[in-house]
Amino acid sequence: MILVLATANQGKAKEIKAILDGKVDLEIKTLVDFPDLKLPPETGSSYRENAIEKAVYVATETGHLAMGDDSGLEVDALDGAPGLYSARFAGEHVSDRDNRKKLIQILKGLPEEKRAAKFVCTMALVTPQGSVDVVEGLCPGRITPVETGEGGFGYDPIFFYPPLGRTFSELSADEKNKYSHRSVALREAIPILNEMCCQKV
Repeated sequence: MILVLATANQGKAKEIKAILDGKVDLEIKTLVDFPDLKLPPETGSSYRENAIEKAVYVATETGHLAMGDDSGLEVDALDGAPGLYSARFAGEHVSDRDNRKKLIQILKGLPEEKRAAKFVCTMALVTPQGSVDVVEGLCPGRITPVETGEGGFGYDPIFFYPPLGRTFSELSADEKNKYSHRSVALREAIPILNEMCCQKV
């Protein structure tokens, strides 16, 4: 049975594959395996809507079980921004570094106690027949004033995770995959995926 991840983001796909490895009996593919398939622009007003839209589109187009993931960073001092616009916070077609630089600049001079933030991940699991399940994961932390660490992607170099005393970029892949918002959501998704496998959807 094939699960198609509705993403071309290889950092995200690598994490999902690592977390699911050995826990589900699925062959996992991404949009890289379907080069002619391009996701439509995100039009949802929530992570849930965007995740479902992606997964429905991919499940319909490929005829396989699909997982749509919409994630974002929410900063308390910015009333939840960048949120849905995390990937394009500094503009369209920008780099992760551009987004981080903008956030660092906006929060410049803000004391540590006012830098609370959380990563949010919503995943939609959609069958070719149209069945939809949605799971969510959260990970609280805070934004650092400078980038630290070499690993991860996105906002990881400025997302400090208090229980481990390091940014996500300073964690090993195994550590991040144990505590991240994505891992929390996937732990909820695993029993659903296994049930779908048993039903041979």
